[in-house]
Formats: sequence, structure tokens, C-alpha cells
Amino acid sequence: MLLKQVIELFDILDTPTACGQSVKEYLLSVNPQADIHIYPLHGPKGKTDMVRIKIPGSHGKSKGMDAPTIGLLGRLGGLGARPEMTGFVSDGDGALAALAAAAKILDMQFKGDYLEGDVIISTHICPDAPTRAHEPVPFMDSPVEMSRVNAEEVSPELDAILSVDTTKGNRIINHRGIAISNTVKEGYILHCSEDLLDVAERVTGRLPHVFSLSTLDITPYGNELYHLNSILQPCTATSAPTVGVAIAAESSVAGCATGATQFADVEAAARFLVEVAKDFGRKTCRFYDEGEYTEARRRYGSMKHLQTTGTAGE
Repeated sequence: MLLKQVIELFDILDTPTACGQSVKEYLLSVNPQADIHIYPLHGPKGKTDMVRIKIPGSHGKSKGMDAPTIGLLGRLGGLGARPEMTGFVSDGDGALAALAAAAKILDMQFKGDYLEGDVIISTHICPDAPTRAHEPVPFMDSPVEMSRVNAEEVSPELDAILSVDTTKGNRIINHRGIAISNTVKEGYILHCSEDLLDVAERVTGRLPHVFSLSTLDITPYGNELYHLNSILQPCTATSAPTVGVAIAAESSVAGCATGATQFADVEAAARFLVEVAKDFGRKTCRFYDEGEYTEARRRYGSMKHLQTTGTAGE
């Protein structure tokens, strides 16, 4: 269970003074040997603190071994929309889940339980992000451009990515809890990983939920086309297979809404991240079928152009 970590981090993040340093201090209190890097990132609409935690595995690349590395990314515009809204907003749940997963893995390591592969957790801390209009409910905006966030969070060392994001402002996912996406790789929307469905099933104790994607959802922000939200934006900046982990609601809830965080749902998302990290490091969890992907590329060619903003045309 990660409820303790979720509650403790919520208390740290639900404040107008939330910052990367306070998160770092908390994580160091969990494990004094933690490798945590925080730094400010300035954009056209404000500032945020990037947080990057690297947790070495017992057989990870950081030790010169071959266990694969997973990236756990907490996606959001901001933790708060001050001064327009007072308090922690729904959009912050992705960061909360990713940081709770980091705290749990660090605690496990401190107590002697090591995952086999390296785990890299990234998110950002902004208590006063802007908002923007979106249908059916308003979105949270980001103080910095999405491409810059991708550049900070996505690195070549990642062999797979889970991108966790609040995904409540839509009519696509109509249940409370978590849902996962198909695997996306270099412009291809592949079939949903059976191994990830197995993990989702054991974590929730229910049949797994998969949310639908359109081709436009896996293209970069900035092309003026509709996106469900930013959950799959990391796939535009990497060749690593990427899966979205949505923290969902039965009804449409605005990203800038306060009082909308459901601790049980955030905890389930964080626990899913941890369990996938365990299995992926020991090579018992595949995000996609490599043979099938190779055959798709042979038959239909590269889809990497979908990782760009494309051409505007005439």
C-alpha cells in the first residue's frame, strides 16, 4: 500500500509554497542516499521546478548490468491554479502518483528490497500554473512549453515509459479509477500489452480498463489539433514504448477543479507504477511484441512523422 506516501506528499504539495526543494527534503527523509535532482525551468507563462529521481537497480545499467530502465513520468500543467483557484487541483494527481511511487521504491530500497532495473521518476512542481479553455471542461495549462518538459523528462536511457496523468476532463473514460492506453511507439499505436493488463488486474482487483486513442492524441502539442490531454506527449520525444496511465473519473472534471483528488485512485495508480517497475526490471513485463512491430514497419514503413508537428499546408 502507498496510501501513507500519497497522504504525506499531498500535505507537502497542497500549499502555495510547494516547490522542488520541499519534495527533495521529504524523499531524503525516506532514504538519505536518494539521488534527487531539482532545478527551475522558466517559460513564457511562469516557472516550475523540475524533479528527477534516479533509483539504481540491483542489475541495472547504472551498475554496468543489463536489466532494462523504466521511466515513470508524472504529467501535469500544475499542482495549483493560483490565484484563480485556491488549493490542490485535479491536474496535480499525476505528479502526486509519480512522487508517491518514488517514495515507495526509495523506502523499499532503504529497507533492503531492490528492484532489478534502474527506475527514473520525473515530474515538475508548480503551485500557480495558468488555465486555458477546452471542451468539455477547462484544462490546466503549463508555465513552460510541452516540448521543453519532454526534453527534460524523456532521456535516451529509458527502455520504456509509463506516463501517469489526470484524465478526467473528457467523455472517453467513464469510470472512476485507473485506465491504461495502448502501447505507442514511434508513431504506431500498437495493441495493449497483455502483461500490463495483468498488472492492472492484480493491482485493482478488477477487470482492467483501456482508454481509446486517436492518431491525433499521439502527435505533439502545437499542431493546433485536438488532444485528449498531454498523457501521451512523451511518446513524441522518444523511441521507447510509451503507455499512458490515466487517473479517471466517471464524470467530466476540470483539470483546474479543487477538491477532486481521490486518494484511493491516486494510490492505485502509484501502486501500478511500482508493480510494473518490478516486473519490467526482471524482464517479465513486455510493453509490445518486437516481432510484430518489426513486421508492421516492414509492411507500412516508418510513422515517425507523427512525432513531429507536421506541415501546415496551404
